[in-house]
Amino acid sequence: GSLRGGAEERKLRCLECCIKCLGGIPYPSLIATILLYAGVALFCGCGHEALSGTVTILQNYFEVVRSPVDALDVFTMIDIIKYVIYGIASAFFVYGILLMVEGFFTSGAIKDLYGDFKITTCGRCVSAWFIMLTYIFMLAWLGVTAFTSLPVFIYFNIWNICQNTTVLEGATLCLDPRQYGIVPIAEAKTVCAGSEKFYRMCESNELDMTFHLFICALAGAGAAVIAMIHYLMVLSANWAYVKDACRMQKYEDIKSKEEQELHDIHSTRSKERLNAYT
Repeated sequence: GSLRGGAEERKLRCLECCIKCLGGIPYPSLIATILLYAGVALFCGCGHEALSGTVTILQNYFEVVRSPVDALDVFTMIDIIKYVIYGIASAFFVYGILLMVEGFFTSGAIKDLYGDFKITTCGRCVSAWFIMLTYIFMLAWLGVTAFTSLPVFIYFNIWNICQNTTVLEGATLCLDPRQYGIVPIAEAKTVCAGSEKFYRMCESNELDMTFHLFICALAGAGAAVIAMIHYLMVLSANWAYVKDACRMQKYEDIKSKEEQELHDIHSTRSKERLNAYT
């Protein structure tokens, strides 16, 4: 009986510990972190492969050649964007961890778990700094989303023309990369409907794959924007909690000070009455 009771007590303690640990997880920050990682991974992975597919399409079907000198041509720009993608993936992996840690330290469940704590001025400054930084990143991701929509629009037009080649018989529609600033004005790299290169491009796997990869990259950028908005809501709620905790802390300090003063006054009067009586 005693062994069974000890086992049940250990189970109850283990259950209470698990409940406390689960209660200490800031679930809003966790959801925003998962959404951020998913969006950044989708944007970086699909964007990188879509840019590689764009290079293949330009070289194979539009016959665009990489500049022999160190000029800022379309291939150099694509390489720069790829390096930017590497930086975005690394930076937001670290930023997601930082925001998750900030959510742990400002969560009310952590306060209940580890006891009362003092809200310092440094802690308030850190929360305000994260709010400002997340707002800037949200605006940056909005710009990235708008920028990613441009290749989606371009590839949608090309894909739409390829899907309607039977309707376009007799029409002279041409795809000119000069319209998008991809090649210099002096270079004519047009591909017209009805030509062999046009049909090979439309039937190739690169065009369809690159188009859908850019759509996935756009969806990833949109998910990152939603994650930033979610983080802003979480950080604002945490800031309000920290502010209320500071006010409550000041109130408790003033209250305890007044109670101590009243206690001292009461003790002094009691001593005076006792002395007067004796």
